[in-house]
Amino acid sequence: MAVKHLEIERKYDAEADFTVPELMGLPGVSSISGPRTHQLAATYFDTDDLRLARRGITLRRRRGGEDAGWHLKIPAGPDSKNELRAPLGRTQVVPARLASLIAAHTRGAPVKPVAQLDTVRSVVLLLDAAGQVLAEVADDAVSGRPEGGAELAWREIEVELAGGGGDLLEAAGERIVKAGARKGASSSKVLRVLGVAPERRPEPDGKTAGAAVTGYLADQVDAVLRFDPKARLAEHDAVHQMRVATRRLRSALQSYRAVIDREHTDPLRVELKWLADALGEVRDLEVLRMRFTDRLEEIGETGEHTWLDALRTQEAAAYRRLNVTLKEPRYFALLDALDALVAAPPLTERAGRKAAKELPLLVTKQWKRLDRAYKEIGKADDPDIARHETRKSAKRARYAADLAVPVLGKPAKQVSRNAKKVQEVLGGYQDGVIADEHLKAAAEKADDTHEAFVLGVLYGLEQCEAKSTLATLEETWKGLSKPSF
Repeated sequence: MAVKHLEIERKYDAEADFTVPELMGLPGVSSISGPRTHQLAATYFDTDDLRLARRGITLRRRRGGEDAGWHLKIPAGPDSKNELRAPLGRTQVVPARLASLIAAHTRGAPVKPVAQLDTVRSVVLLLDAAGQVLAEVADDAVSGRPEGGAELAWREIEVELAGGGGDLLEAAGERIVKAGARKGASSSKVLRVLGVAPERRPEPDGKTAGAAVTGYLADQVDAVLRFDPKARLAEHDAVHQMRVATRRLRSALQSYRAVIDREHTDPLRVELKWLADALGEVRDLEVLRMRFTDRLEEIGETGEHTWLDALRTQEAAAYRRLNVTLKEPRYFALLDALDALVAAPPLTERAGRKAAKELPLLVTKQWKRLDRAYKEIGKADDPDIARHETRKSAKRARYAADLAVPVLGKPAKQVSRNAKKVQEVLGGYQDGVIADEHLKAAAEKADDTHEAFVLGVLYGLEQCEAKSTLATLEETWKGLSKPSF
């Protein structure tokens, strides 16, 4: 089992004769423990083309110190990384759990040693008045070498937060810099040894329609990759966010076909739907489980319920199936295709037009589709099917507007807000219908009178809420304004 830890730290380069300054008097620091010295030896793993390093991800097996074992570090924001750990295990064999968490980047390519680092570390702990650790300050003498390369040596000061806050991190950094150190040349020791830096995608200027669309697509691809390991770990809301990014990609390829050539992207939309469906199986069960748990609390039923346990079992099984899907060559091929799409988008002639003129036309087109879909509800033989289609049109209009917000500003935001209102009303109704179907099926299997009664109560609550939500649709629609570009 991999153990997760959020690492928040800053690194500073120092000369050989640098003296770590006095650290008492920093925010919240009442005492200092140490120093303690450790001998650390770490082997870093990556693909031949250093895919992990270029994404700012590090995977190592380290001996020595108080946290010997395998460490996987994934960027989580400025100065922070999610660190997952596993026992030392076998020398050359990456623990299966950690290997799965980098699969979206390695995509079947072998992972092997790429660098060796040896560090003499002197550590002091900054403590508060109660003796709790606020931060760890490490003075590292490092020597490292890439596989088959020359050795590089340097000195580094590292400040890592434990229970302290950002003010302590800032103050410690200021004091260390004032003493003669400087901001670290690299955010990672192994990146320094390998001579690479994390890839930074240039910000699109947004002046042309093609640049605006490509920038949005790149953001969504980044989101898929960012939430992939979180979804594998079943972190809260991760599957939902990964599914949203997948749907946004698919929607953009449809709504902006005038800019991105559909002949090249229609096959990609098929694969994105496949991925969204796989994520959707988990997400739908997750939503039902959370929904029913809240409902039971509302009516004071906090005990055990066989049917809810069965739902949890179904959700766990769906997560296992998702993890299998995320190991498939088909998924890796989709990620390769998305990378290629962003790197060399198949732009049409209209992509070269000014974004400020082209995007309003395409956003308005999606709004008109929503308008037509809404009007069909009153004419449809099956209003529920028409409502479902209207909800899908609302999502497309919303996502199309979201893409245009960086270029068009407030008018696009207003379209997005309006579409979201329709989506939420119809989504609330649809969620109630799905919940009722599940409750009805559970009631048919119930062999306990109390359980059957509880299911009946929940069924009634869901029906009332669904009807109440649907009753607001017409009023909601009347309150919306047309796009004003």
